[in-house]
Amino acid sequence: MEAKQAVKVHKALGEPTRYKIFEILIKESNLCPAELENRLESVALSTLSHHLKQLTDCGLLDSKKKGTFVYFTVNWENAKKFVPYLLD
Repeated sequence: MEAKQAVKVHKALGEPTRYKIFEILIKESNLCPAELENRLESVALSTLSHHLKQLTDCGLLDSKKKGTFVYFTVNWENAKKFVPYLLD
């Protein structure tokens, strides 16, 4: 099962926008999609939602709903397990 998750993680990070999202969230946690959209160049909110779903589904991100907003953070356990080289 771990091999399947590792493949999902690396496939997700193989897309440049998702990689950039992950880099941003490593440096700054608890961001909502609107805050991420401001940090990315020319990414529509609907496209950003798709990328966040992919990163959440592979286990690299966790999300928490606060009121009407959803905030995303890195799942450090999975990040350390599957992509420790990105955390330096």
